[in-house]
Amino acid sequence: MKQNKTFIWSLVIMIVVASLYRVIPNRPFGFAPQLALALFSGAVFKDKKYAFLLPLISMFISDLIYQVLYMAGVTPIYGFYQGMVFNYILCASVTVFGLLMKRLRVMNILAASLAAPTYFFIVSNFFTWLGVGFFVEYPKTWEGLMECYVAGIPFYKNSLMATMVFSAVLFGSWYLINRKAAKPITI
Repeated sequence: MKQNKTFIWSLVIMIVVASLYRVIPNRPFGFAPQLALALFSGAVFKDKKYAFLLPLISMFISDLIYQVLYMAGVTPIYGFYQGMVFNYILCASVTVFGLLMKRLRVMNILAASLAAPTYFFIVSNFFTWLGVGFFVEYPKTWEGLMECYVAGIPFYKNSLMATMVFSAVLFGSWYLINRKAAKPITI
């Protein structure tokens, strides 16, 4: 029973911290822990429903906070936006990168931490270019597609750095906790 309580509190803390971090004022756009959280949960959680839900709940809570702050006139960033469903689907799909990690080795985590934001960048910008659920309009030409990708590079750089940093924190903490535990923790 104690391990279940620890598991639940661990989930709550991860969700709250990731949600609150995402709404920190003046945080560089794209520098958020949700992709790292998706990788981590996919790699570590035995129950895959939690693996997919954890980053989505975190995103939803932060979007809800953004929306409340926007409605109160505190921030120009709104929480609920056209195309958010696509971002949620993409974020959840990043969990698969974690599921594909058979062994939690530094090189595997590093590779997934590079691949996940790259995948997110390529797919999300492609959907943006297509105009699927997003506000930004780009010409439906090769030049328009390239313009869309170029416009997304600052977000990609921040996402790449954030995923590397937060993956190091999450997986590193997990390693240290399990190293000190008499019996490895399974969630």
